[in-house]
Amino acid sequence: MGDAFKNFFAHRARYPTFRKKGQDDRFSLSNDQFRVEDKRIHIPKLGWVRMRERLRFSGHIVAATVSRRASGWYASITIDTSDPPLPPAETQDAVGVDLGVSTLATLSTGETWVGPKALRSLLDRLRRLSRALSRKVKGSRNRARAKARLAKLHARIGNMRRDSLHQLTTDITRRFHTIGIEDLNVKGMLSNSRLARAIADMGFYELRRQLEYKAARRGAEVVVAERWYPSSKTCSCCGYKLETLALDMRQWRCPGCGTEHDRDLNAAINLKNMAVSSTVTACGGAGAGLVRKHGAKPAPAKQESSGKVNYG
Repeated sequence: MGDAFKNFFAHRARYPTFRKKGQDDRFSLSNDQFRVEDKRIHIPKLGWVRMRERLRFSGHIVAATVSRRASGWYASITIDTSDPPLPPAETQDAVGVDLGVSTLATLSTGETWVGPKALRSLLDRLRRLSRALSRKVKGSRNRARAKARLAKLHARIGNMRRDSLHQLTTDITRRFHTIGIEDLNVKGMLSNSRLARAIADMGFYELRRQLEYKAARRGAEVVVAERWYPSSKTCSCCGYKLETLALDMRQWRCPGCGTEHDRDLNAAINLKNMAVSSTVTACGGAGAGLVRKHGAKPAPAKQESSGKVNYG
């Protein structure tokens, strides 16, 4: 309730109301109200309910939140664990990660990650189910069934996007110790009506959030370049900076040294150099550029654990 009023006074939400059945269904349980054994959980008034998998962590169970997403019910269990921290990154190398719309991530090593583009791939079906829902009579059973089908598709799109981002961020933090990324103005980018849907489909904020907390668990470092850092317009070989670079120009030749650049790869290499120079500066050497270093707090996740974790 405190969070609800905080959002209301910050003009992010309406005045709080009582929870209604069928809308954002969820409830919380303290550790004395439920217990977990093997692949089942005991919930008051429901009894024993089967789970799809066992708890991945051992320790003192603190609380649980049971929530509904489309047609599935999920138990997010918070555990105070003393599991050892994750092993450090496989190498002490640095990597730059440039984010884009056509390609989700381009690494300075030359690797690219296209991403699933979940919304785009299922957009036709989403439109069809949305039209079917709008034609149903309000309050009818047919409308309830159409609403459930649409919610299930939305959940599938979200799961596809999250799974892809988890695979990418886990792979990067497992391999590299220093990660350079940009501070993207996603809200400003969404004002472009032609690219807004494609940008929202990528999940830039979620990718950065996962990178930060996974890097923190491995003792790695995420270095965030300032918002106006010219990563795409700067030659990664000689440092020549272009005055302008059109968004549709994916390849360009440096007037200073004549090197032919791929826009995304060049930006990723510049982000890597920026991350390395900022690390040297922190150790007493010389560096350039304004950066922010993040040691993000651990967030609820399935892959790794350190300290108090949230199992969902």
